[in-house]
Amino acid sequence: MIIFRIISITSIVIGFIIAIINSIIAKKNNNKPRRKKVGHHFCILIPARDESKVIEGLLKSIKMQSFKVNMEDVYVIVESENDKTVEIAKSYKASVVIRKHLELQRKGYALDEAVKEILAKKKHYDAYFIFDADNILDKDFIKNMIPTFDNGYDIAAGYRNCKNGNKSVVAAASALTFSLVNTVFNKKKNKETRNITFSGTGFYIRGYLIENWKGYPFHSLTEDYELSSYATLNNLTTYYNTTSVFYDEQPTKFKNTINQRVRWIRGYFDVRAMYFKKMVKAIDKNDKNNGSKIDESVGILPYIFMVLGLVVWFLALVFFIVYNLFLNKEVLRTHVLELAIYFVLLYLALFVMTLVIVIMEGNKIDLSLKMKIKVLFYNPIFMISYVPCAIKALTSKEVKWTRVEHGN
Repeated sequence: MIIFRIISITSIVIGFIIAIINSIIAKKNNNKPRRKKVGHHFCILIPARDESKVIEGLLKSIKMQSFKVNMEDVYVIVESENDKTVEIAKSYKASVVIRKHLELQRKGYALDEAVKEILAKKKHYDAYFIFDADNILDKDFIKNMIPTFDNGYDIAAGYRNCKNGNKSVVAAASALTFSLVNTVFNKKKNKETRNITFSGTGFYIRGYLIENWKGYPFHSLTEDYELSSYATLNNLTTYYNTTSVFYDEQPTKFKNTINQRVRWIRGYFDVRAMYFKKMVKAIDKNDKNNGSKIDESVGILPYIFMVLGLVVWFLALVFFIVYNLFLNKEVLRTHVLELAIYFVLLYLALFVMTLVIVIMEGNKIDLSLKMKIKVLFYNPIFMISYVPCAIKALTSKEVKWTRVEHGN
């Protein structure tokens, strides 16, 4: 048992050391945008296959923007003219893009087809905003994003709030995952001019980039993380704008979050495989964006070490409990007690982490006080369930995008 404890503690300590060193080194960054004076001719892309239940809420919020958007510059992307989404889009005078290559079933491919169709018509936009069909925009979303755009940032994301967090503690916990990415990590990256991590939609990309790409080249399971890696590698300037608020729908059933997180995890490692060698090779102390490249190269390695350490400790306890089940009741009781203490301490650590996130979010996140209390106690369990999700993601031969049914 001592050997397993040594391995476990060593793994956890290594994780902490890597995290601390990375945090110190990655601070040295100066990837600031050069101010670009351009116009404000924007378009909006919305992948929306069979999204008739939710698309109207988004289109209505676009129409009500304080910065007026020409609805013809809103492109709703569907797979069939018989999709009920088409009728709703046309009622708002939005443009409809019917996909042709249906064998390519990912969001990135849908965006790619729409962009290529727009470019083929010789249309120019200063920026492309991308949203999911279930999103709803605060009336000042685009207005509040314009100063960021005018400051020259190549890509910028808004504040991702939750529109159904009070319906289910599962949805609330899922929303806190994005709070962890944005409020904890991306806000810190803003201060250090490092590249942020994009999660989901709710962001713009400058038009010159789209035109240079001649399409939308990010087609992995997690095209948002692929965009993040590309931006870091190519020194694009990115920003997390907390004043531009949009609301996103989260899964209300635990089973749906499992499928979703398996895809995220597998997509994360697929993108790592695509970019890791390039990112490490690009590290240069004279690079203004060197901190971002170091941070991206390290990725979640510190947390992998920490989790592995905890898993080793857990498995060792389980093994010795089973081994002593009929042999030594005194030793058995000791290990059972240790296992109970293990779970209590792990739960408390994750409870404190959740409390910190909830406090940092304050009243900005759309969760009632009652739901905040509920999610404090539930989120540690939700976080622990990432371990079996990771195992499934890394051991499955193929992970596909699966549809999550939206509410009304």
